[in-house]
Amino acid sequence: MKFLLFVFAGVVHLLSLSSGRAIHGNGNRERTFQEIKEEIARYGDVAKAIINLAVYGKAQNRSYERLALLVDTVGPRPSGSKNLEKAIQIMHQNLQENGLENVHLEPVKIPHWERGEESAVMLEPRNHKMAILGLGSSIGTPPEGLTAEVLVVTSFDELQRRAPEARGKIVVYNQPYSNYSSTVQYRVQGAVEAAKVGALASLIRSVASFSIYSPHTGIQEYQDGVPKIPTACITVEDAEMMSRMASRGNRIVIHLKMGARNYPDADSFNTVAEITGSKYPEQVVLVSGHLDSWDVGQGAMDDGGGAFISWEALSLIKDLGLRPKRTLRLVLWTAEEQGGIGAFQYYQLHKANISNYSLVMESDLGTFLPSGLQFTGSAKARAVMEEVMSLLRPINVTQVFEAGEGTDINFWIKAGVPGASLLDDLYKYFSFHHSYGDTMTVMDPKQMNVAAAVWAVVSYVVADMEEMLPRS
Repeated sequence: MKFLLFVFAGVVHLLSLSSGRAIHGNGNRERTFQEIKEEIARYGDVAKAIINLAVYGKAQNRSYERLALLVDTVGPRPSGSKNLEKAIQIMHQNLQENGLENVHLEPVKIPHWERGEESAVMLEPRNHKMAILGLGSSIGTPPEGLTAEVLVVTSFDELQRRAPEARGKIVVYNQPYSNYSSTVQYRVQGAVEAAKVGALASLIRSVASFSIYSPHTGIQEYQDGVPKIPTACITVEDAEMMSRMASRGNRIVIHLKMGARNYPDADSFNTVAEITGSKYPEQVVLVSGHLDSWDVGQGAMDDGGGAFISWEALSLIKDLGLRPKRTLRLVLWTAEEQGGIGAFQYYQLHKANISNYSLVMESDLGTFLPSGLQFTGSAKARAVMEEVMSLLRPINVTQVFEAGEGTDINFWIKAGVPGASLLDDLYKYFSFHHSYGDTMTVMDPKQMNVAAAVWAVVSYVVADMEEMLPRS
């Protein structure tokens, strides 16, 4: 998951884009932006063919059905688990059987953490068994657990003001949810900040847009030189209840027991497949999603849907007998949930060829009905992408927003490669994100069809245009 604040793209562009100033290409004469627009417009029939196949034709519901088969067969796929490696092997075989090219696995080392048995029981002011999920990389409690009084805070600032009260207690964060990117800091840093003031453990209000008494897990990070304490997420309902209790002056006591353990790094793989470019095979448009998930639910939404519409994009293009000028490369990342571990190792392996990457794409915000495309790149590249998105008018998905970053593609974007992410219903996404509710029941095959069509049209056109996307 990416930690981003989503904002609308600006509508003002450099005047030079429409006034004939040149855009650089593959070594021939410079072409005007008007010529680029005309080139993109000629892809109208191809875009309609992709849309018709994905949304109305023989390929409709295919990505949904493929995904359901995998997640029903394998289940959740946490980093370092046998389930994840089984899923990787299944996908390797699926991509080969689909007739894609250069299908292979690239070995990487990834973290291995298991939550074990866990429980939290409120002992005072009343007995109440709480729903919790340990946070990724957390240590466990002593085998007998720990019992301590609770300090409830709503922010890091409040924790600092009340630091003398925190020693020897369990810090409960009841931070309000504004948006994911600003609120997730409490999940990631909550244990460290609590440990700095002498807390024994921390419990974090789940970072979620909606809750039906559902804890939402995720990665947390320790800091060198700061004691490691156990940390878990609790439901929005329990966090708010304890906040109310504390405001009345009630003494709150919790018994926390967590069997979480960190193991040595495990062997894993990024899964790669291609449609090799016909004219510039060394140049790449990368489409991707991550195959790993958390250990609750099925990982259908996060990020099975993104991985499978990325596969579907190549399948649609292959089914239509299309071969773009540039290579279309599908990468199914491993260990994204631990901070893009597999993607970072891919970047280290391939960054020597960074000048040949035209666009990196990642779908990791759900595959509900798309609102449009998020994009990060130069003003000239954004203008090109707006023209490409105009080809999707038949399904009314044409907007280009800011912030195309994603955990797995950020390495490339920071180095100057244009990046794009699919944007859809974030309220719904963060209602189920990292919870037991992330199952196939959340997914909608018709919405996945539209998402796959967007992904296929954008990736194909950018890969087939005569010139790479312009950089800053």
